[in-house]
Amino acid sequence: MQLAEYQQYDALGLAKLIRDKEVSSLESIECAKEAIQQYNPKINAVIEVFEQGIVTSEQSSSSDSAFSGVPFLIKDIVLQAKGVCNEMGSRLTEGVIASHDTDLMQRFKRAGLVTIGRTTTPEFGLNIATESVLTGPTCNPWDTSKMAGGSSGGAAAAVAAGIVPMAHANDGGGSIRGPAACCGLIGLKPTRGRIPVGPDVGEVLFGLGAEFAVTRSVRDTAALLDAVQGPGVGERYMTPTPDKSYVDQIQLQTKPLKIAFTCQSWSGSPVDGEVKEALLSTAKQCEALGHTLVEASPCFDYASFFKATVQHWSAGLAAWVEELGRTYGRPLDETTMEATSLAAYEYGKTVSSSDLIGAFGVANTVSRQAGNFFQEYDVLLTPTIAHPAQPLGTFNANDPSLSIQDWMEKLFSFTPFVALFNMTGQPAISLPLHRTRTGLPLGMQFVGGFADESILLNLAAQLEEAIPWPKTAVLDRD
Repeated sequence: MQLAEYQQYDALGLAKLIRDKEVSSLESIECAKEAIQQYNPKINAVIEVFEQGIVTSEQSSSSDSAFSGVPFLIKDIVLQAKGVCNEMGSRLTEGVIASHDTDLMQRFKRAGLVTIGRTTTPEFGLNIATESVLTGPTCNPWDTSKMAGGSSGGAAAAVAAGIVPMAHANDGGGSIRGPAACCGLIGLKPTRGRIPVGPDVGEVLFGLGAEFAVTRSVRDTAALLDAVQGPGVGERYMTPTPDKSYVDQIQLQTKPLKIAFTCQSWSGSPVDGEVKEALLSTAKQCEALGHTLVEASPCFDYASFFKATVQHWSAGLAAWVEELGRTYGRPLDETTMEATSLAAYEYGKTVSSSDLIGAFGVANTVSRQAGNFFQEYDVLLTPTIAHPAQPLGTFNANDPSLSIQDWMEKLFSFTPFVALFNMTGQPAISLPLHRTRTGLPLGMQFVGGFADESILLNLAAQLEEAIPWPKTAVLDRD
């Protein structure tokens, strides 16, 4: 198999070739490693390549799993693989080796995926660009002068460049959806509790965080969700499992949906004109597919939501880095952490238990308000990002002049539509439906009611057929 041929297939397509013995898993892995050698110097998405892919002997001898033999990459935060560095994009944890697999890593193995390396992330995931002091900037394959998004920017850049057909990602405030939108991919943030985050934690960022992946095809998204969903042992959240598999769901004929849409950000921050045009074009396309479109938006107190989100993130990060500092005997200062992480840490130490309980109360109120909105509407359509991917360096996490509030406001000005659904726990998917006039991807976000990934994936499959998108960027293909 040649690299150009390898890049034409999604993960299920590769798995079928391997299952039918038209190619071997080793051939596909060698293609992925060739792509890393050819493209990674231009995009800086993969920070480590494993000499032998992570796969158990049982998996390597079985072709029953959905993705048997398919090369895969893991993001360098939250998920852990035994014996592999887990540096979280930070000098504070540089060189730290994971002692065991997390539940999701075990499920990726059972799905037959062969993990060949790990991808970049900004420090502690606290950026919507992937540009850390530890690993440097990750570039967008569609224009290497632009950001790839964050915090799953390494994963998104690697998939968009054709290195692997899909890669692990996670999302605490848009970190799957934002990079997917920047890099022209599908990015599903599943419902809270759909994907296990254990065993070391019961929830990530007090429930804001979700684990999953970025992909190039809707069917890969559905099949991977089928493969890894469901609670782990002792999991804190139990999300209802659908009657049919997600792969089956995307093949069903969709009933006409009532879709709300808006391009007005809840913060009042501006939205780029081309993004607005893309949103309205998407709404018209949904109408052409037989759905009813209504301009409407959830109502909630944005100032309270924003303050509570900053408290969630800062208090969680403060406890997290203090434990890391104690465990590894490293100081918490500018020699180990970036300026905005330190700002979050310092503010997080001031968040009292009463403050945090108040933040949980805000989350409850906002979730009830959003829930009521979705009693009337099946789906909400918004832009994923308010502006096209920005030049590298636009979001400098090592700027000491910024408070954590200033930093989060700056981040949310780029992604004002995504973090709400981390708080509510609802599923949301970014689809690469449009391009700017200069060729940069623009993602559109579709949000469903709690635990209703099926409706999003079914709609995504319709749109994938109606508005086909390029599957990989052209990075000086030789």
